[in-house]
Amino acid sequence: MSSPMIDELLRVEEEALRELESIDDSAHLEAFRVAYLGKKGLLTASLKEMGRLPAHERPEAGKTANRVKTRLTEAFEVRKREIDAHEAASGRGLLDVTLPGRRPARGHLHPITLVESEICRIFSRMGFRVVKGPNVELDYYNFEALNIPKDHPARDMQDTFYVTENVVLRTHTSPMQIRTMEKQPPPVAVIAPGKVYRRDSDVTHTPMFHQVEGLLVDEGVTFGDLKGTLTAFVRRIFGKKTKVRFRPSFFPFTEPSAEVDIGCVLCGGKGCRTCSQTGWLEILGSGMVDPAVYGFVDYDPERVSGFAFGMGMERIAMLKYGIDDIQLFFRNDMRFLRQF
Repeated sequence: MSSPMIDELLRVEEEALRELESIDDSAHLEAFRVAYLGKKGLLTASLKEMGRLPAHERPEAGKTANRVKTRLTEAFEVRKREIDAHEAASGRGLLDVTLPGRRPARGHLHPITLVESEICRIFSRMGFRVVKGPNVELDYYNFEALNIPKDHPARDMQDTFYVTENVVLRTHTSPMQIRTMEKQPPPVAVIAPGKVYRRDSDVTHTPMFHQVEGLLVDEGVTFGDLKGTLTAFVRRIFGKKTKVRFRPSFFPFTEPSAEVDIGCVLCGGKGCRTCSQTGWLEILGSGMVDPAVYGFVDYDPERVSGFAFGMGMERIAMLKYGIDDIQLFFRNDMRFLRQF
């Protein structure tokens, strides 16, 4: 004969099984477990009333309670496996969209890349086109076509890495001047940024570094155009009040040649250890293209003239950002790189 306790247990069982069938995600399934099988759940509450039953009703009620608990627990486990499998297959349940978001770490450009981009942007606005070429270069383009024959002493200045007798790791990006002039008649206005290689390594030199070479060839180009172009560049990258001076120098592919100095950006021209107390810092080399170079590209030196220049990007970056060790650019020290 049924008792109110048994009827209540059967009602809880029926209600729980019906609700379990409608659950389709982990969150609601956990809520079901707490509501029915938890320490304060409906089934537990019903079992606590067992002690109030007459003695003759307790055995049957106890059997019913154990059966209901076992069935609900088994049904819960089966449904849990089904929901877990479904969520794993669909990707659901792996992400709690209610949690606060975590901002991802973002990378940024290397200081050399920043300087290269700025240099290219400045010269592009002046009408120069950016060209790039091979890092492994023929001796002809790296030296001979730039008026540096095999017995020329200027080859010693380069300290070259030779792949074979006639193939080198380029010591400057000037070969792109020859390659460009071979492909097009004047006017030519290009800059060539890229990596270059020399046998040198200390606080201010590395075996691999970055250069930007520039070339402008047209009718009527003068040394005044060279000075005006480079002065404008220097003041764009270091500031409008930067002092500029040109000193006579020598390069085998330019004549006349000049080094370009700027007023020391660290001491304001007053003299310091960086500028050797002179108040000046050398930043690039330049000059009018030697007419002998035009002979390698079939340009008429009687009709055209031009100028060329070259600078190390590490040198520009060190002065621009106040860096005293060139090797910092290559150590991948995040404390250094995060400053840019």
